[in-house]
Amino acid sequence: MTRATRVRALLALAILALSTFLALTQPVRLGLDLRGGTQLVLETRDSPTAKADRDATDRTLEVLRRRVDALGVSEPHLARVGDHRIVVELPGLDDPDEAAAVLGRTAQLTVHPVLGTGPGPRSAPADPGAGPVLPDDTGTPLRLGPPALTGAEVQRAEAEFDAESGSGWSVGLSLRGTGERAWARLTGTAACAAPHDPARRAAIVLDRKIISSPQVEPSVACGVGITGGTTRITGGFDQRAAQELALLINGGALPVPVDIVEQRAVGPTLGALAITSSAQAAVLGVALTAVFITVVYRLLGALATLALACYALISYAALLALGATLTLPGLAGFVLAVGMAVDANVLVFERAREEYAAGPPARPRTLRSALAAGFRNAFSAIADSNVTTLLAAVLLFFFASGPVRGFGVTLCIGVAASMVSALLITRVLAECAVALPPVRRRPRLTGLAGLGRVRSWLARRRPDLLRHRRRWLALSGAALLLAVSGIAVRGLDFGVEFTGGRMIEYTTTRPVDAERARAALGAAGLDRAQVTTSGDDALTVRTERLSAAQLRTADRVVDELGGGAEKVRDELIGPSLGDELRRGALVALGLALAAQLGYLAVRFRWTFALSAVVAMAHDVLILVGVFAWLGKSLDGVFLASLLTVIGYSVNDSVVVFDRIRELRAGARGAPFPDLANAAVLQTVPRTVNTGMGAVFILAALAALGGDSLTDFALALLIGIMVGTYSSVFTATPLAVVLERHDGASPRRTARRTARRVGRDRRDSGARV
Repeated sequence: MTRATRVRALLALAILALSTFLALTQPVRLGLDLRGGTQLVLETRDSPTAKADRDATDRTLEVLRRRVDALGVSEPHLARVGDHRIVVELPGLDDPDEAAAVLGRTAQLTVHPVLGTGPGPRSAPADPGAGPVLPDDTGTPLRLGPPALTGAEVQRAEAEFDAESGSGWSVGLSLRGTGERAWARLTGTAACAAPHDPARRAAIVLDRKIISSPQVEPSVACGVGITGGTTRITGGFDQRAAQELALLINGGALPVPVDIVEQRAVGPTLGALAITSSAQAAVLGVALTAVFITVVYRLLGALATLALACYALISYAALLALGATLTLPGLAGFVLAVGMAVDANVLVFERAREEYAAGPPARPRTLRSALAAGFRNAFSAIADSNVTTLLAAVLLFFFASGPVRGFGVTLCIGVAASMVSALLITRVLAECAVALPPVRRRPRLTGLAGLGRVRSWLARRRPDLLRHRRRWLALSGAALLLAVSGIAVRGLDFGVEFTGGRMIEYTTTRPVDAERARAALGAAGLDRAQVTTSGDDALTVRTERLSAAQLRTADRVVDELGGGAEKVRDELIGPSLGDELRRGALVALGLALAAQLGYLAVRFRWTFALSAVVAMAHDVLILVGVFAWLGKSLDGVFLASLLTVIGYSVNDSVVVFDRIRELRAGARGAPFPDLANAAVLQTVPRTVNTGMGAVFILAALAALGGDSLTDFALALLIGIMVGTYSSVFTATPLAVVLERHDGASPRRTARRTARRVGRDRRDSGARV
């Protein structure tokens, strides 16, 4: 074992040891779509008396935290996003309306003296101290004085049940400091009024609504009032109302009002099913991929499979170390990173095969030298493909939000882990393996002593794939036209994340016909509801915002039609948030494409960069068009799959262009179409093997992943097939056409070619 191998081995062991420690000691944070619960996104807004700035939002966050603690939810998560947004995650709470009723109320509690009856009820002015006229619980308008005390002076509120007096549930208040003295002054003044005089009452107001206006008892002395700092709020409460009022008072009033712009609930059953189905699909898909790689690359394929297991451990540990939340769209980032880790191994092994076969018969290369050359020659392609993916991931994290941002986080983690897996762990294992005497005596055991069936067939036939490049471009244009016509004819069915509204998913006891459910909901007053079914027992209702009564109506109709129904998902998205998500996703995507275009133009040529971006846009439009023709919804999960397809498309194009650059450096003056065709033929085995490895994982997700992952897997399967085609028959032919129509003068072209050849030679000589 060489010194460099020992250093790599020690570094790999240190990373794996740290990852194992984190995996065993740190809990994972699952998103609500995987563990079940409720998520609310609240937005602060200005009030007549306070501005909703960052400080007010932080104070609002603390009040909400106290309210959530009083709800008794285990492991809640609250965080401020920007200056005006607060995200609240409540695992295990599957009633979003209950959480919204508690968290969304301002809960400004004030106690007022009653000055008399008013001329008629009217809305309270912005300042409660201005003397509003409000109706009490009997409808009698009361004219109130300035507030004598507020909820900030309440030490504790507790729901109480008085069985002896038969008054039922009430809320007992314990006052502190100035509140105790203010209550004594207020009741002492009221006690001086005549019996049955409205001025003998005290009005308790919550959010400018009188919830109780008790009369001071005759036993209270005038000018003395009620001492001891305790009182009760009565008002015909039931247990739930009394407990909710006590919770609001204990939590305190919100400094500024809040609006609920997103409300999302996932039943624990659906979350558990998503975890189980994802795990089963991942195990089956990775097992099939491992078998495939082992069959193709034999011993080194088995070692690469072991390195992929290490990749999974490192990715998981990095997720724990950063405290990131793993969501369903976030799984897309790991799927892409798994594909990149497989791709990096395949690139290295294919280059090592070429190097081993290229040695002279009299003195063939050793396995160790061929493997070292494989890592050295594949490094530039691996680095370029990973850098372009990281550029997109970082921009998505900083400029997008929601599921797009989560995708960026997990993709960054996965790409870094895949680099460590492929270039460090796989290399250490492979170098140790090829150094063993039994392996040196049997080189075919490693999988390097042979070109493989695909490469051997291409070497015999040597087809000129780029001879009819304009026909390939015309075929790509026809496919693009067909996809765009699907968008124009069928339209795009945007999910609730981008349009706003409410989406409710049920599981029913017996199958329900979508048309029948739509008609029943329309007859019940929900005539704009869209109903879809999936499987035998899943029914989804998408509509505009619903009131509490309309939601109960929808639940009742579905329950009657399905012979019983369970609500497993409930999402409410405000239109402002939907517009922001769509706008943020488009901005992030545009910046990512621009950054990739710039990087590829610097690393290669502008013709290569433009060709890669055009092929990427070609893949995106075809995937969107296919989903339009199929009538499938474009939601957050689809967006994650779309971003994954973009990553695959760029990687495929980068690998081909990197080989063109290498061939050009070694064959100065050769016709560019010949170089491009040779590069395509040399990279086809890598493209086929990488695609097959990803197909196994995605097919398992499509078959076992359940409804939540089926569309995701389908989109990726379509995207990989289209991306594989476009890298060979769209990006490369377009680069040939652009190179021939560059328009530069012969002398300038010669000078630029000389500079480019020198740069290509330096790049091709890069070391790991």
